[in-house]
This record gives sequence, C-alpha cells and structure tokens, in this order.
Amino acid sequence: MSAEYQPYLFLTVFFVVAVAFPLVPLGLARLWAVRFSPQKPGPEKNATYECGVESKGDPMVRFKAEYYLYGILFLVFDVEMVFLLPFAVKFLELSVSAFLAMMLFVLLLVEGLAWAWMKGVLNWK
Repeated sequence: MSAEYQPYLFLTVFFVVAVAFPLVPLGLARLWAVRFSPQKPGPEKNATYECGVESKGDPMVRFKAEYYLYGILFLVFDVEMVFLLPFAVKFLELSVSAFLAMMLFVLLLVEGLAWAWMKGVLNWK
C-alpha cells in the first residue's frame, strides 16, 4: 500500500465506524439481556402495576382533542410574545418599515385567532 491519500479507504473506514458505533452497544445490550434477564413471562409479570394499586378498567384513556388544540394555540401565542417583546422595548427607535413588518406579523396572528374562533376550536364541548 502506498503512502498516498486514498479517499475511498477513508470513506470505507468512516462508513464501518458509523455503522458499528450504534450497533455494537445495541448488540451488547441485547446479549446482556439474553444472558442476565429472567425470561419468565406470565400473567403476574405482565400485569400493569402502579403504586401498589391494581389497575381497573381500560388502561387506554382517551383525551379530548380540545386539550391539544388549546395547547397548540397557547404555544403559538406564547411564542408571539417572544417576538413582540424586543419590538416593544425598541418601539420608539424603529423605522416605519420595521413597524409595518411587525404589524403584518400581528395581523397574521390575529387572522389565525379569528380563523380558530370561526372554526369553533375555542368552543369547549
């Protein structure tokens, strides 16, 4: 093998290391689990256990979609405050174009709020 630079050798070694880096720990963890974990499934081992109280009823609890919609709307308008705070701090020093850009931003947010209101997203059922 000569002393000159061989890019394909570098790429091959890089690829092997990139593939082996996640697979070796996963393989070792699997071997550890097979060797040291007890493989005795049964109704008692597979039972749901939480705080010493046996579970009753269906473990799958359905959440209303309204919870998620309120959460998303909260995040949207919370992030709006992050953008409006620097604008409010430097309000008197901004140019007219900066003011118009921020008013366009606020207009789009108000339009989104009006759309959510008209669609009934804010009505609790």
